[in-house]
Amino acid sequence: MAIVRKSNIFDPRSQDLFKLSRTKLENFMRCPRCFYLDRRLGVSEPSMPSFTLNIAVDHLLKKEFDIHRAQGVAHPLMQQYGVDAVPFVHPQLDVWRENFVGIQYHHKPTNFIFFGAVDDIWVNPQGELHIVDYKATSKDGAVEFGDSIWHDAYKRQMEIYEWLLRHNGFEVSDISYFVYVNGKRDRKAFDGKLEFDVTVFPYEGDDGWVEGKLIEAHDCLMKDALPSAAPTCEYCQYRDAANRVFTPFQPVAKKHQAKLFE
Repeated sequence: MAIVRKSNIFDPRSQDLFKLSRTKLENFMRCPRCFYLDRRLGVSEPSMPSFTLNIAVDHLLKKEFDIHRAQGVAHPLMQQYGVDAVPFVHPQLDVWRENFVGIQYHHKPTNFIFFGAVDDIWVNPQGELHIVDYKATSKDGAVEFGDSIWHDAYKRQMEIYEWLLRHNGFEVSDISYFVYVNGKRDRKAFDGKLEFDVTVFPYEGDDGWVEGKLIEAHDCLMKDALPSAAPTCEYCQYRDAANRVFTPFQPVAKKHQAKLFE
């Protein structure tokens, strides 16, 4: 991946639609400076490795719930946790699940095409939709939702999906569900298989913040000044520390470079 891109860069003079993903809005909330460097100046953050085991779990859960979707019946997990719903059937579901496509909405105040890809959707007898997200981890003991620093971001993720579906004209419940699978680490041996405990956590969300953050993200991109870094941003702390260390060496490096071209 190129560190400096020439595509997917916001131009404040342009009237064209600009695609903004749920992940990029989360990045703005994490650190406006990193967001600006990425979407306005084309300086991407270092890429992260793919969590291939998590992706495999996600894929298999979708296939499993799709079997019950085709039959129009609840999955046993839904019955076990008292969720009065069945997997939602819609011709666009596969599109809504697709990365870089997802559920889209044209937010006219910003001219953003705002989007995010869901894992699953369930529907209750009242016709309300419930957003569902699959999460995989491996830790000792039972998973407790809320015991990780990542869980606040997970909650915002659900609320964004609710906002997107509501703006596409659907009735959406405030209650969403996390299907959390925890890889067991207390087995005597691997034996070519990994076993999981599966827990369903309900979450009551509130998407009232989404509109305001989209406006703030747009205002950030419209400015010609670099925003302040978030105090807790590790990327910005690394850049600042590296610059302080590199500065004394810059005159020497320039002198050496000049000799190479003499």
